[in-house]
Amino acid sequence: MIDDDSAVADGGEPAEAAKPRSPYSERPVARARRAKAQELIEQLVAEGRVRITDPDDDEVAEWRRVVNYAKRHGLEPAGKRIEKVPYGGPGLELFLAEGPHPNARSQRPKADGGSVPVPARLGHLHPLVTALKGDKSRLVMPSALRRRSLLLLQGLAAEAVRRGYEVRKARSSFFPREGGVDVVVDSFAYTVSVRQEFPESTDPERSARLVVELAHGLTGRPGRWRDRKSRTLEEALGVILGEVEARAAEDTGRRQDEQRARAEREVRWQAAMDVAKEQATREQLAQVLREEAGGWQEAAALSAYCMALERRIGELDGAVDESALDSARRWLEWAWGYVKSINPLSGLPSMPHTREPTSEELKPHLRGWSPHGPERRG
Repeated sequence: MIDDDSAVADGGEPAEAAKPRSPYSERPVARARRAKAQELIEQLVAEGRVRITDPDDDEVAEWRRVVNYAKRHGLEPAGKRIEKVPYGGPGLELFLAEGPHPNARSQRPKADGGSVPVPARLGHLHPLVTALKGDKSRLVMPSALRRRSLLLLQGLAAEAVRRGYEVRKARSSFFPREGGVDVVVDSFAYTVSVRQEFPESTDPERSARLVVELAHGLTGRPGRWRDRKSRTLEEALGVILGEVEARAAEDTGRRQDEQRARAEREVRWQAAMDVAKEQATREQLAQVLREEAGGWQEAAALSAYCMALERRIGELDGAVDESALDSARRWLEWAWGYVKSINPLSGLPSMPHTREPTSEELKPHLRGWSPHGPERRG
C-alpha cells in the first residue's frame, strides 16, 4: 500500500513535490507596486506634488493602491503623510502634508478623555447656560431631565473655558426639546447639544434617556453619546470635549494644508506668469523681426529690379526717344527712394520697444493657468 501522496494512483513515477508559494512581498505585483510607491515618494520629496490628469477608473484605483502600499509599509518620509485630493475633475493630486493624519489612531481622543467635573446644583452658571435655563422654549422635557441637561452643559462649558476655549451661543437652530452651545477651538466652532432621546415613549426607562450630540458637518467622526452601563453621560463629557479637540486638530491641519496649497499654487502661478510674459514679449520681438526681414527681402528684390532697370536705360540710351528715357529715369529715381524707405538696413536697427502683454497674448503660454489669478483656469 502506498501512503506517499506524491506517487500517482496507477503506480507511475512519483509526482514532483509542490513548490512553496513565495511570500506576497516577493511576487511580481507586489514588487512592481513597491517600486512605483518608492518612485512616487522620491518624486513627492523632490517636487512636492504629483498630478495625474485624466486617468481612467483603473488608473485611479491603481494609484490609490500604490499610496496605500506606501502608507502600510512605512515609506512616507518621517513626519509627513501622503494626501490625495481631486484635480481637474477625474484627476488626482498627491502631496506631502505635515504630521500624522488627524484620523490616525495616535490622534484620536483617549477613551476616557479625562475627568470633567459636573456640578451638583445649578449655581454660578456660565451666562449661556443661565440663558438656556431661563428660556422655557428650549430643553422642553420633564424637569428632572431638564435639570440634568443644564448640569451637563454647565460641566462642558466650564471645562471648555478652563482649557482656554470660547463658549458662545450656538449658531444652529434647535427644536424645542434641544438646547446647546458652541465650543470654539482655534476659530472653529462646534455645536454640542442635549436632548431627550425618546420623548414620546411611555416606557419610564426609555423616556428618561438623554443624548448628547456633536454636529457632524462633513466629518465621519463620532458625534452622539448616550448613557451606557459602563459609562454615564457625565463620565463621557471628557470624551465629548476630546472629540471637539480632535476635530479642531483635524480642521486646523486641513486649513494649514489648504493655506500651504494656496501659497504653493500662487508660487507656481507666478512662475507660469513670468514664463508666459517672457514668451509673449518674445513673440512681440519676433513679430518685429519678421516684419523687418520681410521688408529687407522686399527691398532686396526691388533693388535687383532697379539695377536691372538702370542697365536697361543705359542700353537704350540714344536708341529711343529722349522723352521716354527721361520718364524712365524719373521712375528709377522714385523707385530707389522707395527701396531705401522700406529697407530696414538703410539705417542701423535698434532694440524694439515692447509693451505689457494682454491676457489673450498670455493664455497660449500658460499651460492651463488663467492670466487673471491662481484660483481660476483659463
